[in-house]
Amino acid sequence: MRKRFREGVAKRLRLKDTWVVWFVLGMVMMNYPFLSIFNRPVLPFGLPLLYLYLLTGWFVSICTVYLFSRAARKENEKRDRH
Repeated sequence: MRKRFREGVAKRLRLKDTWVVWFVLGMVMMNYPFLSIFNRPVLPFGLPLLYLYLLTGWFVSICTVYLFSRAARKENEKRDRH
């Protein structure tokens, strides 16, 4: 079950269009409407809300790049075997 799930996710991540979608999503999330929504004097976990938003976005982008690179590496390994 897990192996099939991982293979399905890896196939989706291999799409080159997905890179473009993530890039555009990142650009949208770093522009005016979203930044103004999170620029509030609220302190969840003792951090300003805007900082928490930026740190969370940074963490998600790093995880996404990691998953993309793993999928690309597996694709290259399969291609080299054949």
